[in-house]
Amino acid sequence: MVHLTVDIGGRPGIDCRGFCSYCYFKHVKDVEPFGCKNCLPFVRGCDYCSRGVREQYSGFKVLREVADDVLAQLQFLQGDLDRITISGGGDPSCYPQFRDLVDLLGSMEVPLHIGYTSGKGFDDPDLGDFLIEKGLTEVSYTIFSSDPRLRAKYMHDPTPEASLAILERLCEEIDVYAASVIIPGVNDGENIFRTCEWLESRGAKGLILMRFANSTEQGLILGNAPIIPGQCVQSVEAFRDLVTELNDTFSLKISGTPLWDPSIGSPFAILDEPELLAKLPRVEKRASVVSGSVAAPFIQRVLDACGNRAPVIGVAKEIACLITIDDLKALHPGALERTVIIPGRAFVHDEEARNVLSADGTDREVVRGPDTLTADAETSMGMERNGVLLMEMEGFGELIRTINRYGR
Repeated sequence: MVHLTVDIGGRPGIDCRGFCSYCYFKHVKDVEPFGCKNCLPFVRGCDYCSRGVREQYSGFKVLREVADDVLAQLQFLQGDLDRITISGGGDPSCYPQFRDLVDLLGSMEVPLHIGYTSGKGFDDPDLGDFLIEKGLTEVSYTIFSSDPRLRAKYMHDPTPEASLAILERLCEEIDVYAASVIIPGVNDGENIFRTCEWLESRGAKGLILMRFANSTEQGLILGNAPIIPGQCVQSVEAFRDLVTELNDTFSLKISGTPLWDPSIGSPFAILDEPELLAKLPRVEKRASVVSGSVAAPFIQRVLDACGNRAPVIGVAKEIACLITIDDLKALHPGALERTVIIPGRAFVHDEEARNVLSADGTDREVVRGPDTLTADAETSMGMERNGVLLMEMEGFGELIRTINRYGR
């Protein structure tokens, strides 16, 4: 399959009619570069972990520049193009030349996909018909709530009725995957049930629930916690229970991040497949595998089923790919093996990690593991169970081979 991604640029909070009340990028500060796998060996900081992680881009690209980018990409594509995805740091619905862009891309007669939109920039209810006519076949659309008053208050949507009308029209004709950040006391409880009823009756394919984050441990690593002072947050377990209840109640697929996808059993669906676990390589050496607090218990179970004899170390940070050097500093080096495997996408500079984890005088080798071991809800929403299981087989196979290669 040949896909083309059309990047329209844009900045969070600026090119989207302002921050939503719950936005991850709200209050972002100028933090020091974290370090990451893309950094040079002796330099902490690169474009990705200093600027990219904060999405500090310039504004929207002009249509001419976008068109030139598309033309340049087309010249290097091999095979027949079967999908075009519109994405960017800003919200596509707020792109000043959005209709012209869709008209241009639609002329290529290839299915269009909008990777994400809040719909806050959609003011004309007739836009839904235009998008369908031009070949839009799939969209990820933040609903937050089917109550326009809540959209207006928490998303700062100036025309919530129009945004919902367009969402309703799209649900009738194309694949719509709605999304909602769950804020306890705001759009949970009876409200989320009404939102699910609204989406189900309109024909949406699925709904991704996102647990609201309000602290550093929950993933706010850009000096921007709390997003909403005093706002409580669901526990991971309570959030998972809500996802399960909703998925059992409604016919549309409902999943959540960080947990879980009830219809597939992910993340870590492989734990329910003993025959697949038996096909993974055996763990032959010892190494400390570091992960986030959500994934660590699952990873421990998978590795133990493959003969592992070392504990998986969960840090305070919930999400593995958001681990920073502060999380590693909080560990007790004496409890670690001589080889330590950190998540592939952790925001840590390799040399700094080695120094921190060797602070007790024992020289430890720090190795990066796979970028992904499983599929979160945003990934699994459009996948079948076999696809997720294949991803997990590949990820854990790579992790175990890394343990066996560098472990002691």
